[in-house]
Amino acid sequence: MGPTVLVNAGPWLSVPPPGYGGIENVIATLVPELRQLGVRVVLASVASSTLPVDDRLSVFPDGQFHSLQRPYNQVCGVAQAHLNAVVRALRERDDIDLVHDHVEAVGLATLSAMGPDAPPVLHTLHWDLGKHPDLYGHFDGADRVRVNGVSAAQLARAPQALRAHSVGHVHLATPLAVAANRPTRVDRGEHVVVLGRITPGKGQHIAVRLAHGANFQLVLAGPVGPYHRPVDLAAAGDEARHNPDVRYWQDQVAPFVDGVRVRWIGTVAGRDRDELVGTARATLFPLCWEEPGGTAVVESLALGTPVVATARGCLPELIEHGRTGLLTDEQEELADLVRSAAGISGDECRQEAARRFTPRVMAERYLELYEQLRRLPQPAQQPTFVQVGLGNALTEAP
Repeated sequence: MGPTVLVNAGPWLSVPPPGYGGIENVIATLVPELRQLGVRVVLASVASSTLPVDDRLSVFPDGQFHSLQRPYNQVCGVAQAHLNAVVRALRERDDIDLVHDHVEAVGLATLSAMGPDAPPVLHTLHWDLGKHPDLYGHFDGADRVRVNGVSAAQLARAPQALRAHSVGHVHLATPLAVAANRPTRVDRGEHVVVLGRITPGKGQHIAVRLAHGANFQLVLAGPVGPYHRPVDLAAAGDEARHNPDVRYWQDQVAPFVDGVRVRWIGTVAGRDRDELVGTARATLFPLCWEEPGGTAVVESLALGTPVVATARGCLPELIEHGRTGLLTDEQEELADLVRSAAGISGDECRQEAARRFTPRVMAERYLELYEQLRRLPQPAQQPTFVQVGLGNALTEAP
């Protein structure tokens, strides 16, 4: 029988999420494959999660993502309340062989602070590793806590203290890649898609200007801050502007969204996403940051749609220039590459996805890492000291 792994998804969204939710979608993709490979999974999430697992624990009835819009001193206890339940379970149960943690910053800090009597931990880094320099720059997980990245490029930018705890990277996967290499005929449209959260790093302000300047149809699909539909953002009124992504949208993107040349349709998922991306001329990633993982990139490949992108972050690891997409170091060249995307074979894109980005490939790689961590020598338990008498003398507890 395989190991029992506590997968810590956090308190922010259910698993799978109702729409946008990158980390939760990764977990929803990974866990079924792990269980098929013999892993027993205990899911730490919110009670509304519907992913089939062997056991679960939760503090909150539903996702607390909306709380992130509140002031820090009102929201800082949410993740800690969730982690408190995880720590309590690890102390009370003796069947957990390993923790696979996905909670940014606080998960790593809390689980590493448990000390040598806790199970080994694999903490997956899904985000920009420049975000928490004080934590990552001085991190010490001893011999019990290890991290993995979602691309080699992401780990290459990690502070040395964090990189010293790395066991490598695991590229993200998509269920769409399963049997993606089967012959498929798709009628391509004229539209180009930017898929993902609307935020400065994703470069939607570049995409809208390119669409107007190069005269192509552009569809923006993704949330603006916590607002998943245009009607939700409109109903929020001026109150929404305290969110930096909303300000970015209103100031730099919305003036170019005319409903004809450029449209924003909000968050799409399931069949709507598949049809939108699968019939597109190309997916466009005019990145302004070092993309760590690229879920939307592998989804595009699985749907047979070429990727046009700036060659930043993980993109050169995921895309073979001239075969599955077109990459450039110059934003000014993106419009020309969009025009050239018709020369990229959709069959080549799907074949690459079926080879590299299926859930089974990702799960097998994680299972290798689990076994690697379980074989590592665990730190010896430190003696417990108690204070005796009224002085300062300490004696080792029996």
